[in-house]
Amino acid sequence: MKIKEKIIIVMNGAADNLRRAFTIGFILLLLGSIGLPVNAQCEAKNDAFQSGEHVMYDLYFNWKFVWVKAGIASLTTNATTYHSKPAFRINLLALGSKRADFFFKMRDTLTCVMGEKLEPRYFRKGAEEGKRYTVDEAWFSYKDGLCFANQKRSFPRTGEVYEDETSDSRCIYDMLTILAQARSYDPADYKVGDKIKFPMATGRKVEEQTLIYRGKENVKAENGITYRCLIFSLVEYDKKGKEKEVITFFVSDDKNHLPVRLDLFLNFGSAKAFLNDVTGNRYPMTSIVK
Repeated sequence: MKIKEKIIIVMNGAADNLRRAFTIGFILLLLGSIGLPVNAQCEAKNDAFQSGEHVMYDLYFNWKFVWVKAGIASLTTNATTYHSKPAFRINLLALGSKRADFFFKMRDTLTCVMGEKLEPRYFRKGAEEGKRYTVDEAWFSYKDGLCFANQKRSFPRTGEVYEDETSDSRCIYDMLTILAQARSYDPADYKVGDKIKFPMATGRKVEEQTLIYRGKENVKAENGITYRCLIFSLVEYDKKGKEKEVITFFVSDDKNHLPVRLDLFLNFGSAKAFLNDVTGNRYPMTSIVK
């Protein structure tokens, strides 16, 4: 039995929506069309990144026609061990500026650990919103052709804890492992209008996500460089099935598949994230438009 999936990474947009949107948006990248045996549904070959990669972003928020610098974000990848076996560790840090704290407070730290074949093993997300602080965790295991995700959301300041266990014959991804796997696949099979769905563990539950491929466009980043990009949209649907755009993603059209820009459409404004700098990338950025 084989499962064929087209997968990508996600983000959702009030203050909580913007924080979550920035966080998930950095993790959204494309995963090509592949067929995997059920007993290896979470394994993939790493053809895109290497230990030591470091990416920086600038975050901006639009409030009543004025663009305000909202903060910075960094994405780092390093080699590590997990249960005495070689592994990768990815960290995402999103830090709002003091000026942006007037609109919303964003202090997010995400960490994932995955095996050498990029299968999810552990995920943690700490998120601070004013007086509210939550920690989401997920542990992944595999048995009899199924992927198991044991999740826990805790509120350290109140002592509340919520737990969930979900299994699926497909791979259940976390917000960072899906990024790592996605970067190794060729998007050549995508056609404009294609809809892509995949399951993702959020710490509280497993959610089905939907993105749409929009085509290609040249995009100028915060560093002044113009990149050839693949464009994807995260959408939501109301009770009548009407489509609402939540985020537009611009991803470098090269072997690195790095997010270059994110446009976020929120209930109380809009926001953007721009690539500022990248070091330790495995391949040249051939998507640069000369």
